[in-house]
Amino acid sequence: MGSGDCAHDGRGGVKTLFDRLWDDHVIVTRDDGAALLWVDRHYVHEGSHHGFRAISARGSAVAQPALTVGVADHYVPTRERQAIADPDIARMVATLGDNAAAHGIRLFGLDNPAQGIVHVVGPEQGLTLPGMLVVCGDSHTSTHGALGAYGFGIGATEVAHVLATQTIWQKKPARMRITFTGKAGPGVGAKDMALAWIARLGTDGARGHAVEYAGDAVRALGVAGRLTLCNLSIEGGARCGMVAPDQVTFDWLRGRPFAPADFDAACEGWAQLATGSDAVFDREVTIDMAEVAPIVTWGTSPEDALPISATLPDPAREADPARAARIAQALDYMGLMPGRPLESVMVDQVFIGSCTNARIEDLRAAAAVLAGRQARVPGMVSPGSSLVKAQAEAEGLDRIFIDAGLDWVGSGCSMCVGMNGDLVAPGKRCASSTNRNFRGRQGPGARTHLMSPAMVAAAAVMGHLADVRPLLEGRL
Repeated sequence: MGSGDCAHDGRGGVKTLFDRLWDDHVIVTRDDGAALLWVDRHYVHEGSHHGFRAISARGSAVAQPALTVGVADHYVPTRERQAIADPDIARMVATLGDNAAAHGIRLFGLDNPAQGIVHVVGPEQGLTLPGMLVVCGDSHTSTHGALGAYGFGIGATEVAHVLATQTIWQKKPARMRITFTGKAGPGVGAKDMALAWIARLGTDGARGHAVEYAGDAVRALGVAGRLTLCNLSIEGGARCGMVAPDQVTFDWLRGRPFAPADFDAACEGWAQLATGSDAVFDREVTIDMAEVAPIVTWGTSPEDALPISATLPDPAREADPARAARIAQALDYMGLMPGRPLESVMVDQVFIGSCTNARIEDLRAAAAVLAGRQARVPGMVSPGSSLVKAQAEAEGLDRIFIDAGLDWVGSGCSMCVGMNGDLVAPGKRCASSTNRNFRGRQGPGARTHLMSPAMVAAAAVMGHLADVRPLLEGRL
């Protein structure tokens, strides 16, 4: 692999990180521009049964079982996990186990002490590494780009294709860089950074682009924060999100169960993936961290996001009739009045979890707010993996959550996706650390406000959407 100063993109320019990853995985390119790409890691879950059924119908086997990893996460209950009450879910979990056994695939099932959400388990185990092309039948596979990988979600037909061939057809996205300059203020983190750019550019703002995150504020993030940032890339329309690997990445990966045996040699190669200093992107966006405050969503799209100090938008003040109508519809669904301060919005419950914000750093941030305080509303905390759960318990974080009045449950997608028994009741309002606030995402009629885990903890303590910064004074 060439050095960062001499590798070119084939069009006369210095290569970006994405160019390097793309070129490293192209097998052949068709006349229409689509390329057949090699897949380094394919993650499957309970919902991947369609793909297994498709290859079985053709009499095919999994082409590369060693490169395929199964994780039980989407439908698994977070309570009473060994005797799943719902027969349909029990069957899906069992089917994943049967398919893994039949094809010789490594499985992180409910009996595995490292089970968890696929986008937490993969990086945590060192199964995702810099330079890889990673796919999964889940849109938030963009998460894995935090380690310098090219990760993206695929559909059911593509899952079958990857299982059978370990390849996938793709057209190359355009390249986009989002640079965060300056330093984050107290109480501001990766979730706020992500919601800030999505609010600015919209949910189609990065459509058709591979996004690379850069700048001092991104480099200052730990891997957990980078995973959060890349996770939400898909909510801004991006095909993927990524951060070039650096010493922070290497230190985090060292000692992981599936990290390379010759780790130092691997790091030398990974260090060459960084975007060249003269590389040209198709689009550049710069955001000053001085403009990023703790953010919450108010509507039914991740782009409906504002600083906690703001007031709700008024459709009557919108010049664009289409946007005015969309705002009015969102406010109506959310049961909110125009012009109302966000901090006056009461919540019915809270949720901390998901592939976006359920790592140990996220739980620590929430616990820092909740320690010694009582939640005014009920809520649930679901760690991103069983290993995160065990670590949190060793650190006493579980006692902080329980003493505050929140439920401490097992790992899984839980209330983020609303198809595993963990739901928000119709008309109820939830402060949530998840990634999507679509209508009915957390249950039919549910009203979801997205925010960071620390902001969720603040809402729990206050009983309404609240600025976490005063609650952190003297605790940072």
